[in-house]
Amino acid sequence: MLVAIVGRPNVGKSTLFNRLTGRKRAIVDDQPGVTRDRVYGEVDWGGRTIPIVDTGGYVPHSAERFETAIREQVDIALSDADVVLFVTDVTTGITDIDQEMAQRFRRSDTPVLLVANKADNDERRWAANEMYGLGFDEIYPVSASNGIGTGELLDALLEALPENDVDTPDERTGIAVIGRPNVGKSSFINALLGFDRSIVTEVSGTTRDAVHSQVEYEGRELTLIDTAGLRKKAKVKENIEFYSALRSERAVREADVCILMVDATVGLENQDVRVFREAEKHKKGMVLAVNKWDLVEKDTNTAKRYEEYFHRILDRQSHVPIVFTSAVTRKRVYKVLDTALQVADERAKRIQTSTLNDMVQAAVEAHHPPTYRGNYVKIKYATQVRSDPPVFAFFCNHPDGIKESYRRYLEGKLREAFGFDGVPLTLAFKQK
Repeated sequence: MLVAIVGRPNVGKSTLFNRLTGRKRAIVDDQPGVTRDRVYGEVDWGGRTIPIVDTGGYVPHSAERFETAIREQVDIALSDADVVLFVTDVTTGITDIDQEMAQRFRRSDTPVLLVANKADNDERRWAANEMYGLGFDEIYPVSASNGIGTGELLDALLEALPENDVDTPDERTGIAVIGRPNVGKSSFINALLGFDRSIVTEVSGTTRDAVHSQVEYEGRELTLIDTAGLRKKAKVKENIEFYSALRSERAVREADVCILMVDATVGLENQDVRVFREAEKHKKGMVLAVNKWDLVEKDTNTAKRYEEYFHRILDRQSHVPIVFTSAVTRKRVYKVLDTALQVADERAKRIQTSTLNDMVQAAVEAHHPPTYRGNYVKIKYATQVRSDPPVFAFFCNHPDGIKESYRRYLEGKLREAFGFDGVPLTLAFKQK
């Protein structure tokens, strides 16, 4: 499930995003086209959590590229969003761009809510009626800057969304191949599915225009989520990046394990790190697949230097396995898949309480928690409260006394004792 905020530049899309998500993540300025990196967030309303994306404003230098960019933004939103918030500006009225966008929206089956922004007072709310000229049955006058009308908009959004925002549980292990354009995702998927041992059936997934391949591999049922390829090739670079990031965002939510594919000749870029953090936030297993390894000049320490580089950029994520591969030569492509399945098993692993507490006791004896307000912090016992993803509860006398450094220490000891390679761990400290 995903909601996209779309509109021409400088109508207040980022301000609306900030208002709905309750945080200032998008950069807001009066200059059109300020939002370069697209921003993702979540809206909590009516007991539901709604993923939302701010598509931002993009203003190319030429009029021709401007029109191309606007069309692509609309097509992207219609391809991958379940509901579109089409934002207009009551202070400028209907423009030619608004009319063209409206025509494209009206021809689609995707629900579109027409938002008349900057309706800050009664006069402007009356002026919003002009927007009916765009051909929609309903308009939603709002003021993103002060919140007027956003409650009514969110109520309408809930009605427009699919009733079930949680997909039917799938017993197959979901593995998503994600990453920037042109890193070799298509070649990698083709290499995996190019043998009779792999593919069973291919069906359209719930993520529009992404392909879900139901695969039997080494006796296990898998769903490979391929985010590579575009239905219509985008021409504007920013839109290509947006499309890729949008589909990666949805694939992360569906998967159990994400294979982040990067280009060995380029290295990690900001978009790679952002997708990685998104997978980490959702507690998904992670594998870093370094593709095009055949193009790198190597000596005996090349792989080690690359590993150190990746772990330094990813900041304390040395538990994430790294596999060097080449989709073109098919070298280690199945090693990548095997590693992803190992991470899936680690994510589902459960540790016996007695074994866990033996480890915790040894860790505490080796390094006691710092005192808290003059009192000793004592961890009484620990237990694993869930798996897929793993969550550990530590019961102690002063939970607030467990600082981030000691939390990292305990996490390191957990990994040292039990593995959990590629799996984000949640450590919760509770009063006892």
